[in-house]
Amino acid sequence: MKIVRACPEDTDTLTGIALAAKSYWGYPESWIRRWKEALTVTSDSISSHPTYAAVTDEQIVGFCALRIQPPDQALLDHLWVLPSAMGSGVGRALFLHAEKVAREAGVACLKIVGDPHAEGFYHRMGATVYGREPAPMEGQARFLPLLEKVLS
Repeated sequence: MKIVRACPEDTDTLTGIALAAKSYWGYPESWIRRWKEALTVTSDSISSHPTYAAVTDEQIVGFCALRIQPPDQALLDHLWVLPSAMGSGVGRALFLHAEKVAREAGVACLKIVGDPHAEGFYHRMGATVYGREPAPMEGQARFLPLLEKVLS
């Protein structure tokens, strides 16, 4: 596996990975439709923010994107892995790469608004929960973990 800078031409592939990964957790299709805009990766976003793809056998199997927030924070805006590649180290490699890019940009703290199903992964990567954000869907109470990893 190699990690490369994503290109604006990768938008459809990256969006497809985000939708497939989110759908993997068994969310109702109506929820996935409501989240489609947030899961859509645009060429402008790729051009404006550090976005990286994990490539195995010439196929993109995951990606991550950062939003650098001066002076010393970054938001992990996306980290998605194709369900068929989950558990193979792709997510870990992408997270570590995002950390490296953030450190090189002078970031002291990496923030993450995680999916509840991904909270355990972020804990294993060394992030800690500092809060929860209400995210109700169709009358159901839901909370997204707010995580951070100190990089300095």
